[in-house]
Amino acid sequence: MEIRVLRYFLAAAGEGNITKAAELLRLTQPTLSRQIRDLELELGAKLFERGGRGISLTEEGRLLRRRAEEMVSLEEKARREISGGDGGLSGVVSVGSGELRSFSRLAEALASFREIHPQVSYEVFSGSADGVRERIENGLVDVGLLLEPVDLGNCESFRIAQREEWGVLARDGSGLAGKEHAGPEDLAGTPLFVPNRPSLREALSRWFGDLYGSADIVCGYNLLYNVALMARKGLGAAITLMLDSSYAGLRFVPLRPKLEGAVVLAWKKSAALSRTTGAFIEHAKNALQA
Repeated sequence: MEIRVLRYFLAAAGEGNITKAAELLRLTQPTLSRQIRDLELELGAKLFERGGRGISLTEEGRLLRRRAEEMVSLEEKARREISGGDGGLSGVVSVGSGELRSFSRLAEALASFREIHPQVSYEVFSGSADGVRERIENGLVDVGLLLEPVDLGNCESFRIAQREEWGVLARDGSGLAGKEHAGPEDLAGTPLFVPNRPSLREALSRWFGDLYGSADIVCGYNLLYNVALMARKGLGAAITLMLDSSYAGLRFVPLRPKLEGAVVLAWKKSAALSRTTGAFIEHAKNALQA
């Protein structure tokens, strides 16, 4: 598969119409149709369903779209890294992170690094620790801020000098929101939103102890904003990290006994890092371990 043809495929998938995609790509409609047909023959799979109003992806097409986006992104990333030149540091450092208070420390490191190297720019991906780690392993993210516990088997890392504290985000006026701290007995029987990550569920299970069987888990999630809206509507309370943000109508109540997690900055083990990424990692070690 050629990157050029994958770009054609992505354009067709994005437009949902061969004629519009051809215009976007400055190709003739027959040329684009032939390229898509040749790609289907190469893969031995039908990628699009043709209809009167346009085209839609088949199941195989949706799978290829995910992979094609990754491959095109890697190709673009390689071009940026290699074309950095022999002068001062330049290029793009891609960063991944979950919703963490400690990202403010990383943001300081990003800012101070760019003051030294103003030709450097950044891309930021937000997601769960497992999602960020997967993108690191696939070469789509250079460095990631990950909340432990997390499998770091294919990554190098160092732990930063800040910990994250867990609590519950409860609706104002509820009995839970009126407490200074929330213990297992306060949450038993309360409808809860909890993180999807299995390792975090295990940590919560240990924190609840014998009362874990009484936990009424009504929703799993990976990022907080949408479930905060659900909590505000009274559907339940969200177990989450303390963040430097507030949500109208909700109050953060820390857990007791205290439940904390360490955070690491990680990058792919044995990866051929660009000069700029390597320099940023060294800069971050000094900034984040202090």
